Amino acid sequence: MKDNNLMDKLVSLCKRRGFIFHGSEVYGGLANTWDYGPLGVELKNNIKSFWWKTVVNNRSDIFGLDAAILMHPDVWKASGHAQNFTDNLVDCKNCKKRFKLDDLKNKKCPECGGELTDTKKFNLMLETHLGPVDDSASRVYLRPETAQGIFVNFLNVLNAMRPKLPFGIAQIGKAFRNEITPGNFTFRTREFEQMEIEYFVLPEDAEKFHKEWIDRRFSWYKDLGIKKENLRLRVHEKDELAHYAKGCTDIEYKFPFGWSELEGVANRGDFDLKQHTEHSAKVFEYFDTVKNEKITPYIIEPSGGVDRTVLAVLADSYHEEKIKDEIRVVLKLDKKLAPTKVAVLPLLKKNSDIVKMSHAITDDLSTCFTVKYNDTASIGKLYRRQDEVGTPYCVTVDVDSLTDKKVTVRDRDTMAQDRVGIENLKNYLFEEFV
Repeated sequence: MKDNNLMDKLVSLCKRRGFIFHGSEVYGGLANTWDYGPLGVELKNNIKSFWWKTVVNNRSDIFGLDAAILMHPDVWKASGHAQNFTDNLVDCKNCKKRFKLDDLKNKKCPECGGELTDTKKFNLMLETHLGPVDDSASRVYLRPETAQGIFVNFLNVLNAMRPKLPFGIAQIGKAFRNEITPGNFTFRTREFEQMEIEYFVLPEDAEKFHKEWIDRRFSWYKDLGIKKENLRLRVHEKDELAHYAKGCTDIEYKFPFGWSELEGVANRGDFDLKQHTEHSAKVFEYFDTVKNEKITPYIIEPSGGVDRTVLAVLADSYHEEKIKDEIRVVLKLDKKLAPTKVAVLPLLKKNSDIVKMSHAITDDLSTCFTVKYNDTASIGKLYRRQDEVGTPYCVTVDVDSLTDKKVTVRDRDTMAQDRVGIENLKNYLFEEFV
């Protein structure tokens, strides 16, 4: 069931509180572009950092990579994108609107019922040019996926790191697709960011590792704090699989607009490495010392969207509750994802001693946590503002703090308050964040 009301609230909150802004807004905006604001970029970076820590830092069999966005045009011929990465489009002869043929249930315009044009092929890759001459020889593409940057570096990583199968290469990076029907806020955009692993395995082990990665990736989203009941697995039917795929399972989230993909975990077989062997001057093989022969590994690909994950986390953590006659809005973000971990709030901003102590506490805590000082409103309003952006703890400095050297620590979710000695404050917070 769609919940447009929640979606409207999320879009409003994101703009009002500095999570996500409409791109180029002062010039009227550019359709389907979004800028991550001060809090949004922190949330996004925290998600990416947790992913990197999970799949690279905490494992010995996966290596990181940051490949170039611009790649040799022949890469996209080898991958099949140059020939096959297209949508079938039709235009309405009456209202002139354009639609993807796959989205239509009949041969009439869904907007006005008008007659549609014949189908046209539309390449989804965004084109640009290198060098001073704008001609076909200088044509390149903004990558439509990060995967090919990993595949063309397979031999480089193999030679530099000397890994044994199974091993993986992980990357976080921007990709670009000239989508015809983008929408649902940041869910489907033309510029987006992927978190992707290509995990190379023996062919006979592919099914085992495919299942293992599905389980691992599903658990990772729960570790983000997303409610299990809002996650599900969907196995692709044979008629929707890519031509090279042996199998694919999507991890889906129950967005306000319905169940949709967060991440796909695919068994790509040996298609990609064989294609680059055929089209390049290199042989993309691995020498198996056990079998004493060269093999082309199979590839298991967990590929998730950063922007979609941010949106899912925001939707899942959004919470409203009635306190007396007010509605309290709380982002119950997992503590490791919260953009601001601690807010320091002076009870009386006109009291110079309180302000001075508050700044000293802020400076001290900032060595360990992401901390913000705020004295721009009454304490009640400041609490509500921090609740709304998901700050787990507020530290209030009051008149008594000047004599008893204690502060009030307020919990975001329970609103419970503890009186804590300033000298013990760091240790108190460390224990709360464990």
